[in-house]
Amino acid sequence: MPDRVTRLLTADDIDASIGLAVEAFGTFPAGTPLPSAADFPPPGRHTWGTFEDGRLVARVVGREYDSWFHGRAVPTCGIAGVAVVAEHRGEGLLTDLMRATLDEARERGEAVSTLFPTAPGIYRPFGYELVGSYDAVEVPTGELNAVGRPTGTVTRRATAADFDTVRDLYDRWASGQNGPLTRRGVSFPTSAEEFVAAFTGVTLAVDEAGKVVGYCSWDRGTGYDASATIEVADLVAVTADGYRALWRVLGSYSTVTGQVRVHTSGDDLAQLVLPGASWQVTARHPYMLRVHDVAGALTGIATTAEVDLTFRVTGDRLGSADGDYRLRVVEGRTVCEPSAPGAASPVLDLRGLALAYAGAQPTANLRLAELLTGPATQDWMLDALFGGRQVHIRDYF
Repeated sequence: MPDRVTRLLTADDIDASIGLAVEAFGTFPAGTPLPSAADFPPPGRHTWGTFEDGRLVARVVGREYDSWFHGRAVPTCGIAGVAVVAEHRGEGLLTDLMRATLDEARERGEAVSTLFPTAPGIYRPFGYELVGSYDAVEVPTGELNAVGRPTGTVTRRATAADFDTVRDLYDRWASGQNGPLTRRGVSFPTSAEEFVAAFTGVTLAVDEAGKVVGYCSWDRGTGYDASATIEVADLVAVTADGYRALWRVLGSYSTVTGQVRVHTSGDDLAQLVLPGASWQVTARHPYMLRVHDVAGALTGIATTAEVDLTFRVTGDRLGSADGDYRLRVVEGRTVCEPSAPGAASPVLDLRGLALAYAGAQPTANLRLAELLTGPATQDWMLDALFGGRQVHIRDYF
């Protein structure tokens, strides 16, 4: 029998880890910064590996984030860099790796985990389910000149002094959605100067009162013909005129660029002010969610709903989330705790809980998918608590 060990990688394992990553994902693009022994592990990253007879044969990276769900910043473990050597795929090596990564994440207080799968079926046995996607959308630049003129909203170029204002605006938008990362904490160490320097421009939309109501971070790209494309990392506003003002700035490039490519997700409000219907998704990266600390994730949600129910969670290959829980509201906030089994409790597959928690599917659809079984008399409580917010993903990791 081969000798297999699963452990955290150290600086001595860097070359083996890079080699496995190249085997799994291909050669890194020119200029990609690679880790060195001096800065390993990078802040906010925890890389677990499985070794067979001393050779690294699989690895998983857990990244420290926070995600907005139901108006709360929820500590999140982002799974990335999953790689298994070709000869060992299908042998179940990910089970021990995912258990180790998520156990460590739970110790850090991370209640949910997310990832971008290359094949969703690999991760469903671990309780992950598709809740959204990170998309690239293209709009012809010429159409943007027909966007209606804003009333009283103007634009200006951001400076480093606007960094906190931009982050606060992003938080204001993101806190109303389910899924977007907070962009604060150890995994986002960008300084104000680095943020501004990372783009050709960061454009602000400012209302009549002088308040910033939107921003757009963009790169001009190369060329000045129909094939040229402006890349937009963020297009975020909290007013319709904010979106109009920002689109019109991008439209000012219509004589030298053919299209604007926006990195976005879901039913983006930005498209509601466009005069045409040429919003075309050109790339899509599916996004999956797992709730691995059920009590932690479901506690602290502000709500006016009157909720008090017991339910059971099943289907977790790792076993850490399975069990019976009571979910109730105390003084306007949810409290979720392990409980004794209810006499007639609904049963949520862990994948179904991910879909419900994200607001990606109502209970009626979960029942159709056989991810929610048992009595349906209290389904309305889950819909009332978890519904009402769109899923949005605005960062790829």
